Amino acid sequence: MSARDQILQATLRLIGEQGIGAVTNRAVARAAGVSLGSLTYHFPSQDDLLREALHTFVENEIARITTHIATLTPPTNAPDEVEKAVLAISQGPEQIANLELHLHAARSPALRETSIRSVEAYDRLATAVLNSLGVPDPERHAPAVVAMLYGLALRRLATGDTTGTAEAVRLLLRGALP
Repeated sequence: MSARDQILQATLRLIGEQGIGAVTNRAVARAAGVSLGSLTYHFPSQDDLLREALHTFVENEIARITTHIATLTPPTNAPDEVEKAVLAISQGPEQIANLELHLHAARSPALRETSIRSVEAYDRLATAVLNSLGVPDPERHAPAVVAMLYGLALRRLATGDTTGTAEAVRLLLRGALP
């Protein structure tokens, strides 16, 4: 793994375990096992580091989600399959870091564009899933699905309660299917 990748993974871990305030150059370099000079060579500013950490997380998340989507069963079992996929990929400090970075983007114009690209990627992914399930006008419904899954992730992380995803997907599908 390259120093750059080690730095990004350490940044996500720090954010997930201790919050964005824990992301100092020294703390990230120590957690990544790289020199301070290496960190500043790859990421001259905190905004660069945070933007790239969010981008890296999103790209990896999309790859994992896409793999799980390929295993979806026929529409009668789709909500349960979606729930399994969501729970399988939404574990660990990286998921907390993802939500923290989106919140930070609301206050940081430098991160906002990456956050927008992230949400748009999830919308495209949701559109593909809804389309495969035969939902009419999937582009219109995808943002609601993504918002619901973000909300459920926040609930899951805050309470430890992993129930509700399949029921929420069923509810949305009932409203969207003819």
